[in-house]
Amino acid sequence: MLLALSLGATMSVFADDMEEFKKVFAERFPKFTLTHVEKTPIDDVFLAVVSGQVIYMTKDGRYMFDGNLVDLKSRKNYTDEAMAGIRLQELNTLGEDNMIVYTPKKVKHTITVITDVDCPYCRKLHDEMDGYMASGIKVRYVFMPLKGHADYTKTVSIWCSDDQNEALDMAKAGAEIEPKKCDNPIDEHLAVARNLGVNGTPAIILQNGQLLAGYVPVAKLAAELDRLQLSAATKMH
Repeated sequence: MLLALSLGATMSVFADDMEEFKKVFAERFPKFTLTHVEKTPIDDVFLAVVSGQVIYMTKDGRYMFDGNLVDLKSRKNYTDEAMAGIRLQELNTLGEDNMIVYTPKKVKHTITVITDVDCPYCRKLHDEMDGYMASGIKVRYVFMPLKGHADYTKTVSIWCSDDQNEALDMAKAGAEIEPKKCDNPIDEHLAVARNLGVNGTPAIILQNGQLLAGYVPVAKLAAELDRLQLSAATKMH
């Protein structure tokens, strides 16, 4: 009973601290919205996510800093872990049904690629799709059309095609796509990319939430995914 009361009091103080911090932040930065807040191991310092970026601020709002917060004893990087969780949450909220997906016969790994239809390195990545399938890597596409209205319209047309994968294959190869309109999630895709602070394509998000900026050859990526899977399995044991 005493332990329960003690834990309850601790949680109450923590909740009060959180609410106080949110109030101070709103007063100091009324034009920005907090999308995530958590307490750090440092007294009265909070981790906050704003526009896809991690910042740290004292509870009273006097001091703010950005960059990586690392526990030098345990080697835990709080910033990386926070961003990985945020990326996965954003992608889960969007949902795989709102992505164009290439699925191998046997799935070993899953990656999510934020792509633009016409960017050269995005096309280079897509050219290796057979290698991804042979390596058991499911590829999920989220679109970030960066080149104005024509690029956005083409992306919508791909989504609205009867065969989305075929249309995307054609577009990535430089073929013209029949203009089409339908209800589509492309605006949601753009919002996800902005929320994650992505400003260039391709951006590859691994299934642990890690972000790789830019093109990575499929053989190198497959080896890294295998390494991460083995490392995670080792930690579990």
